[in-house]
Amino acid sequence: MDHELTAKRLSELGHTTRLAVFRLLVRAGNEGLAVGDVQKHLEIPGSTLSHHLNRLMSVGLIKQRREGRTLYCIAQLDELRQVMQFLEAECCTLEREG
Repeated sequence: MDHELTAKRLSELGHTTRLAVFRLLVRAGNEGLAVGDVQKHLEIPGSTLSHHLNRLMSVGLIKQRREGRTLYCIAQLDELRQVMQFLEAECCTLEREG
C-alpha cells in the first residue's frame, strides 16, 4: 500500500463525522446499513451525510449497494486492515536498527 493512499484514508477518518459513520458501518457488518438508517442513527442532515459518504467512498473505505430503492453502505474492512498493516509494519523498526 502506498503512502499517499494511506494518508488519504487516515485523513478521511480524521474527521469526527466520517469516523462516526465508518464506526457505525463497521458495527453493521457485511450487510451494511441503509443510508436512511445511518442518517437516523447519527442524526445528521441527508446532504451532510451524502458529502461524508462520498468522501469515504473516494478512498475506498466504504462501498454502496442498491436494492430496489434502498441504498446500502458497507464498510470495506480489508481496506482498513491495509491501513493498519501499513502502520504496524513500521512498529519498532528504529529499535531494531539502533
